[in-house]
Amino acid sequence: FPSKYLSASDLGGRSATVIISNARIEQIGKGAEAGPKIVLQFVGKQKFFVCNKTNAKTIASLHGEDTDSWLGKSITIAPREVEFQGNMVWSIRVSLQRPAEAEAVQVAPKAVKAVRAVAAPAPQADNDDIPF
Repeated sequence: FPSKYLSASDLGGRSATVIISNARIEQIGKGAEAGPKIVLQFVGKQKFFVCNKTNAKTIASLHGEDTDSWLGKSITIAPREVEFQGNMVWSIRVSLQRPAEAEAVQVAPKAVKAVRAVAAPAPQADNDDIPF
């Protein structure tokens, strides 16, 4: 079954610069593993991105601690090999490198929350063919 959440394989081995259109807290996981996570939505993309602690801290270092300040800001995500429970697996990491302002369409924060119902312009970065 297709997932509504973004995975490393959705990136097709490439990085993507995306614009954050929404950030919310959602219960993710099952049973004892369940817990609150920050879930992001990106302009022009259908899948949601579940932030782990590492990615949330990286975005906070780029755009501030308050998730409301993330709206309309761009980040670069990429598939990376990481250790998880003693095994090497593919994961998505947010880059510490701030995307060039010319690569992102700046959107007013109030307008960003409405983007869920309206088709919005895609980021200017050359990654529109990444199908997520």
